[in-house]
Amino acid sequence: MDSSANCPFCHITLPPSQLQSRHANSHFDEDDGVADAEKDEQLARDLELAQQLSIPPSSLTLQENNTMDEKISCLIALQYRSSFYHVKFPGGLISLLSNCFELDADTNSTILLSGYVDHFQSLASEDIGWGCGWRNIQMLSSHLLSHRHDARELLFGGSGFVPDIPFLQRWLEIAWEKGFDALGSHHFNHSVYGSKHWIGTTECAAIFRSFGLRARIVDFGPKELQSFFLSVPGTSLTPTVMTANASDKRKAFQVYGPMDRYLVGRNSDVSQLDSIVNDKSQSTTNYMAGGSDHSMANRFPRKKEGHQVLLDWVWNYFSEESLTTSVQNRHVVITNRVPLYFQHDGHSRTIVGIQFRPQKNGVPQYNLLILDPAHRTVALERSLGENAGWKKLIKRGVHTLKKPQYQLCYIDPGIAIGEEMEQLKKIDSVFIEF
Repeated sequence: MDSSANCPFCHITLPPSQLQSRHANSHFDEDDGVADAEKDEQLARDLELAQQLSIPPSSLTLQENNTMDEKISCLIALQYRSSFYHVKFPGGLISLLSNCFELDADTNSTILLSGYVDHFQSLASEDIGWGCGWRNIQMLSSHLLSHRHDARELLFGGSGFVPDIPFLQRWLEIAWEKGFDALGSHHFNHSVYGSKHWIGTTECAAIFRSFGLRARIVDFGPKELQSFFLSVPGTSLTPTVMTANASDKRKAFQVYGPMDRYLVGRNSDVSQLDSIVNDKSQSTTNYMAGGSDHSMANRFPRKKEGHQVLLDWVWNYFSEESLTTSVQNRHVVITNRVPLYFQHDGHSRTIVGIQFRPQKNGVPQYNLLILDPAHRTVALERSLGENAGWKKLIKRGVHTLKKPQYQLCYIDPGIAIGEEMEQLKKIDSVFIEF
């Protein structure tokens, strides 16, 4: 553990790494709309951390010779809540987004949204340029902690909060040591703590799976790149999960499983989707990792019309449980679905919903609704609150999907135990052709 040092401005004691990366810099940050109360809250968290660090280091440091239980106990004791700007509006950004759609004159469209999600932005003093993957994990975690009691009891030792990036890095190392995603662990030489390595969907899945959550990965790309899907992130060529060098890839088995139930043909309309996704009589969902269901794969013919297939998948993901939601307005539905980790070459974001608009030609028009770690939370709150300019920040149509490959990570309901946990240690994916 770092030796402690005093902040020259407020004189609290923190490790040098914390003073340099965040705390001291916060004294110089320009006011960007963050209230003084938020700054006081940050100082209070730093003070809490300083008090935690007054505990003898030998009782908290993660030692190589510690047992797994000891390492986890130390990590639970050390971790602290990640700082982020709290949206003041009740229900946060999702409620603001729902209100904007309700005020929209286009009442023919249907909007499906996740429930509550905190937005975690990348910070200049911490993670700009490399931290988007961690920020998306934080967004998904905030939703799970808010909506799923079973996940809240398990995530991050039952702390009930979203940890800061260094502690998420430790949780990923714990997941690797437990045997989740052995190939990814080997690629990073089993260590990411304190680094600026890019991460992707496989690391997201490994963290959540290590707590028993059913995190799944689906790949989208052209047929000729099928053998390269489910890539190893952070390569020397391109520090993302999307590269095209075979030596930097790891193959996943071609399977047809639970993810295929979200893929439908191009001619399906919104009225047909409810009957499709709620018809359980023709399929059996296998929640074991890599489980197969060929009848479901054959049921939805893949018409090769490029990136539209990805939007079809996202629509069906969010619409599957839309009829059982607790809140339904005129044309905005708050679903039970967890947001999606959305990865492509160079960046990752969080999909929190999708908009459907019927067209005269029968081809559905979709807009992904995305929270981007690169955007400032204050700017998102302001644009949504004023119902001005938010569409440029959040809505993304098929014409914006220009990358040759995309990956999604989503989380199915339920908690895995026993043999299923062992199955989840090997991370593979389903490939869907553009």
